[in-house]
Amino acid sequence: MSSVLSIEREGERVAAQKANPLRHSLLRAEGVSKQYGPVTVLSDVTLDILPGEIHAIIGENGAGKSTFMRLLSGYIEPTAGTLALDGEHVRFAKPEQAQDAGIALVHQEILLAEALTVAENLFLGRELMRNGVVDDRTMRRLATEKLAELGCLVSPNALVRNITLADRQLVQIARALLDDYRIVIFDEPTAVLTGEEVERLLAIILQLKEQGAAVLYISHRLDEVQRLADKVTVLRDGKKIGTYPGRTLGQMDMARLMVGRDLAALYPEKRAKAAGEAMLTVRDLSVPGFAKNVSFQAHKSEILGFAGMIGAGRTELFEGIMGLRPATGTVELEGKPINIRSPRAVLDAGIGYLTEDRKGKGLLLHERLAPNLTLSALTRFHPGIFLRRSREQDALRAAVEQYDIRLKSFGVKAGQLSGGNQQKLLLAKVLLITPSVVVIDEPTRGIDIANKAQIYAFIQSLVTEGKACIVISSEMQELIGICDRILVMREGRLRGEVSGDAMTEHNVALLATSDAAADGNVGGRK
Repeated sequence: MSSVLSIEREGERVAAQKANPLRHSLLRAEGVSKQYGPVTVLSDVTLDILPGEIHAIIGENGAGKSTFMRLLSGYIEPTAGTLALDGEHVRFAKPEQAQDAGIALVHQEILLAEALTVAENLFLGRELMRNGVVDDRTMRRLATEKLAELGCLVSPNALVRNITLADRQLVQIARALLDDYRIVIFDEPTAVLTGEEVERLLAIILQLKEQGAAVLYISHRLDEVQRLADKVTVLRDGKKIGTYPGRTLGQMDMARLMVGRDLAALYPEKRAKAAGEAMLTVRDLSVPGFAKNVSFQAHKSEILGFAGMIGAGRTELFEGIMGLRPATGTVELEGKPINIRSPRAVLDAGIGYLTEDRKGKGLLLHERLAPNLTLSALTRFHPGIFLRRSREQDALRAAVEQYDIRLKSFGVKAGQLSGGNQQKLLLAKVLLITPSVVVIDEPTRGIDIANKAQIYAFIQSLVTEGKACIVISSEMQELIGICDRILVMREGRLRGEVSGDAMTEHNVALLATSDAAADGNVGGRK
């Protein structure tokens, strides 16, 4: 990157400017707009990006945040408006030009080559050479060092297809941080990371700021925005609502600006109710390598939470229950045993499962919406050898209305929906089989606050109808906000239960991380 200032030189320039209250923009977007045919996705946005500053961009899904970031980083060109770098007009016709100018984008989507190793992905397109030959040894060493900074201990020789989703995101972040960029754009970087990994990343972002880099930060996690941002710009419906000092905005202030109305309560009001009969009974369920001798019950009209650190075995436990992994033990639905060796038998018995990985395992992103919706209930819509397209379309129209799925036309593909609308489509797909027990893994990962409120309301409606709902989440506040009880797993075992007034972050974290709460109960059932 010889064509741009180094981070060190930029830091010196920032330090010199601190005595001058009139700090100059590193990058200025003036009146930028983006249209796709007759559809305007970004309209007349002006923004100044300063060195040594963390600038958060927030808004609902579809507000134009990712479009704006892609425009700044050369993936798309504006329909109208201009960009100026150091006061001089620039035009980025492709990402490489923006990178040469010192602008890096960490994508929300995982854009890695699964057939290549971790090290090969980090240096893809910029391989290090020695004597005319690719220097694999040096690339592996540098990859290990950069990943270690992020707390990622994955081998540089591992194929990307064989590593976890969280590790893939860390590899993608490490790739962007290999060079000393002047502007680093993070688009939802923490959606799949553990708490410890998030803390490391946030520390690195603060370090980039101290070195004089400008950081643009997009996140639906408003607590992170509140912790990091010097400034917060709010987009709504493709338009800039305003730019505000970060420290002056509370999370509910941000939510109000994003949606244009007050969100009086993010979580539905909990109503005291007696425990219903057991709907799902699990006894001594083991998933080799992930969970051991787990027993629990989920009751009618109850929201049961599962908490624990990443790697505790929660997802794998329920994949075993659903027949998606080899498992031993017994599972009963309303007293009747279920064959957990067959995913179809589990579905037919009445257990629905919404996966944590909606894009990789939940939806066919390149397929239309109707086949995505009806995939688990094909016999209802295609009872014979002929496809009943009209039935599919009727079901889709009903789901779009019932779950408020926002779309431009019924002909779009699942991958063209926003994250929140994809999640609502997946929920509609799971509920189409009319299950009596619904398992939802990471219900609001990567979706905005307005869609979160809708998802929580949908979950509440399930238990109001008499279903049992099980929620697996890495967000403790989410579990505390919506659940009647929380079971906590650690190292593949069930470590205890919290309920009532004892449902606090402290008590959940104690069970998730420590042997101190050896008796396994922190608070009784209410």
